[in-house]
Amino acid sequence: MSAVRILRLAAGGDGVGKLDDGRAVFVARTAPGDLVELTELRSHKRFARARAGRLLEPSPDRVEPRCPHYLRDECGGCQLQHVAPSAQREARRGFVGDALRRLARRDVPDPPLVPAEREFDYRTKLTLAASVDGRGIGLHRYHRADQVFDLEWCHITVPELMGLWQALRRLRPLLPPRLGSVVLRRDREGGCHVLLRTAGREAWSGAPMLHAELRRHAETATIWWQPEAGAPRAMAGAGEAYPATVFEQVHPAMGDRVRAYAIGALGPVKGRHVWDLYAGIGETTAALARAGASVESVEADRRAVAEAERQGPAARRHAARVEHVLGDLRPPDLVITNPPRTGMDARVPEALERLQPSRVIYVSCDPATLARDLERLPGFGLADVRAFDLFPQTAHVETVAVLERAS
Repeated sequence: MSAVRILRLAAGGDGVGKLDDGRAVFVARTAPGDLVELTELRSHKRFARARAGRLLEPSPDRVEPRCPHYLRDECGGCQLQHVAPSAQREARRGFVGDALRRLARRDVPDPPLVPAEREFDYRTKLTLAASVDGRGIGLHRYHRADQVFDLEWCHITVPELMGLWQALRRLRPLLPPRLGSVVLRRDREGGCHVLLRTAGREAWSGAPMLHAELRRHAETATIWWQPEAGAPRAMAGAGEAYPATVFEQVHPAMGDRVRAYAIGALGPVKGRHVWDLYAGIGETTAALARAGASVESVEADRRAVAEAERQGPAARRHAARVEHVLGDLRPPDLVITNPPRTGMDARVPEALERLQPSRVIYVSCDPATLARDLERLPGFGLADVRAFDLFPQTAHVETVAVLERAS
């Protein structure tokens, strides 16, 4: 068995070492400084992948994972529980800096990172998959996306949702047939939601009984059901309550810090026209409008736009894909953009290059797509960049890039 020393962590969380022929080898569940034997080596032309075998020398940054599923079931929900928190944070800073230097060709150091207050118990939304044979409801194994293990407790999710999950696990016979996934969510007001997604469109009338049984277990939640290709419906526990299916940060406290920093980085907004792109449920739009800006927001999810309208204050809101309404928007003085992990459609940076707002704040959940989009914005200098630790125990990182129009 060949052995390698792990040199660093790659953006997806795998450790990176070097084979004798100089090729990089990616090894999941390793830490910088580990000396490990390799198993199941899979060679490619320019790199290789392997699984970690016997640990010959542990890294000083290696720790015992808190979650039993992490090692026992090879849970893919977290990638870095075996790495000390301080080393995790340094790695996430490196993921951002490396992408900006290598892909965006911006000469910048690794950015500062704002740490989370909690390393565990922070997620307010968890999506669980149902196995094909119906025996398991849980998360996927990191090396086998087709396999689902039965979840007992997710240690990065808030305890309120895990308490709800303990009750649901005992009530599996009451769940709808042809179950595809279970989404657990806690909203801003502390209310809990269970969204049950099913294959097919067969009617399901079991929500009232499930809701009553949950109450017997001292758990309350709104029960939602979403048949295949259908809209989600609140079936028991509330009317059309908080829209449990629209996007919101799964770590709200840190999401609020990201939003506050992004808005502050715009500078004075009173009397200025601001675009809020990929606006979600309108929290950024609302803050900008209260500060005196005229705001046009764009969000493709009509349920999220309806929630934004309900919350107010007034703004010109577009329920559409950003790239489809660029011609309908008034030219901006300032822009905040917070696209999904895939980044912005190429037409969006093209429009920003043409219109040249004085400042663009780009909030990103993926350093690679952030770097790609910055490469498409040569007319803007990178004035500042900051990382935020929204997802401890994982390889994910949130980044805010401040772009200023080149003089």
